[in-house]
Amino acid sequence: MRARLFAGMALALSIAGTPAAHAEGLGAEANYVRADGHWGTELGAGYALDLGAFSLTPGGGVYLRDGDTKLYGRIEAGFTLPASATIGAGVRFSGHATRPYASIAFPLLPKLAMKANAGPHYYGVGLRLGY
Repeated sequence: MRARLFAGMALALSIAGTPAAHAEGLGAEANYVRADGHWGTELGAGYALDLGAFSLTPGGGVYLRDGDTKLYGRIEAGFTLPASATIGAGVRFSGHATRPYASIAFPLLPKLAMKANAGPHYYGVGLRLGY
């Protein structure tokens, strides 16, 4: 029992001491979302600004639904947990709607992450490549 406890503590300390992997630069996202009252696909890009464990990512793209295309912009602030997920918050601007949302991303590969967003009248899931 003690061996398991010490092994668990050692693992936790090693993870806590691991520097967070941050990437500054360009990235792209593809998300399946419910926005503006409809299901559709967001295809976008952004630029991550690395601020230590924090990042600030402005970006934008197109929202495709039912043969219609709308432009959107967004800005996200995130905090990367060591050897784990990135959690954050953002604001999405599309037409006359401004939507705040929470975000979480889990790394799948070094430059590829699964991402989810959720907020009032806006939620989705997708992939992020880059930053």
